[in-house]
Amino acid sequence: MNDVIDPLPATRPAGETPRHLAPGEVGLVAPRDFVHPKPFSFRSGQTLPAFTLRYETYGTLNTTRDNAVLICHALSGDHHAAGWHSPTDKKPGWWNNLIGPGKAVDTRRFFVVCANVLGGCQGSTGPSSLNPETGRAYGIQFPFVTIGDMVRAQKLLLDHLGVAELHTVIGGSMGGMLALRFATDFPHFTRRVLAMATTGRESAQAIAFNEVGRQAIMQDPAWNRGDYAKDAGPRVGLAIARMMAHITYVSDASMDRKFGRRKKDTANGDAYTFDVQFEVEGYLRHQGQSFINRFDANSYLYITRALDQFDLAQSHGSLEKAFAPVEADALIVGFTSDWLFPPEQNRQLALALLRAGKRASYAELSTDLGHDSFLLESEELYSLVRSFLERDQPYVFDYAI
Repeated sequence: MNDVIDPLPATRPAGETPRHLAPGEVGLVAPRDFVHPKPFSFRSGQTLPAFTLRYETYGTLNTTRDNAVLICHALSGDHHAAGWHSPTDKKPGWWNNLIGPGKAVDTRRFFVVCANVLGGCQGSTGPSSLNPETGRAYGIQFPFVTIGDMVRAQKLLLDHLGVAELHTVIGGSMGGMLALRFATDFPHFTRRVLAMATTGRESAQAIAFNEVGRQAIMQDPAWNRGDYAKDAGPRVGLAIARMMAHITYVSDASMDRKFGRRKKDTANGDAYTFDVQFEVEGYLRHQGQSFINRFDANSYLYITRALDQFDLAQSHGSLEKAFAPVEADALIVGFTSDWLFPPEQNRQLALALLRAGKRASYAELSTDLGHDSFLLESEELYSLVRSFLERDQPYVFDYAI
């Protein structure tokens, strides 16, 4: 059971190994669709007659069906976590640096699964999908989706794949929320949980940033109350939402190091215009434009609302009560420069797990790269992940809580 496909020929200079064939790469991969043909009920009480999840797998499920590692993506991520879709791809999957033969998540040992969440727009059923009752896109008639709904849908996928239990569920940011819900909602099924740069509930500031992004979309006249053509819609509003959100994913130090106050070569001195003057402006505009070519505005509204509503403590009375059913070993990882979900919020999760009597560890990595540190290359992070996945006995990492 493996979505890795046979290598294809590629034109390249003599003696040069194609990137997708390099050591440590999972190679060329192809997505698949899991179709759940029965009605699915959301926490809101709304239902879908059926749904689809697009997913990829890397590695092979073992005979005992217990070597599966589920990768949960962040807000703007998708199912393509590793490998290459074609030899001409400019970039591999979004966590390719972590997943592959010999890498921290070793596909020689583990069966790795990653699915686009329910409510998404990369092949899974979401607001841009056709409503069979109307023949038009659901738009804002799509059911309101929660993190818990996403988790239940992915559990159905794992059942379909024949997974008996999860060796580990891993995620950063929103993916960390999904990972935590797997541990609380399916305790007998989840043996390890590794959550990074995440939180048990968003702060008022994080909710505020999401709301400004939603308003940028909804105030764009092309949003048309969620009713727009597939290649149209509130492109300006979505680009602005992405630009602002991206600022929260990085740190002041990393932005200053990368751009400082350097001006574009095309900037006309200190001319009084609103054209791009600084390199950081051009970078943000590029982020916005590239995002609108791959993401649906209504999915952005739905997923950010799901993030805002996620609150483990409120739903159970306290974090300790929320973690009471957990049977998994847990590793929570925070990053010192993350100001979206700062280290203190990650540390609180580990402490609550320990107070609930669970096997939990906390690691805090020093970095100036901001919230997105979990996505970037870090040998220290790779070592943590590898040790957590491959250890046979409970182990407490040498990091202070």
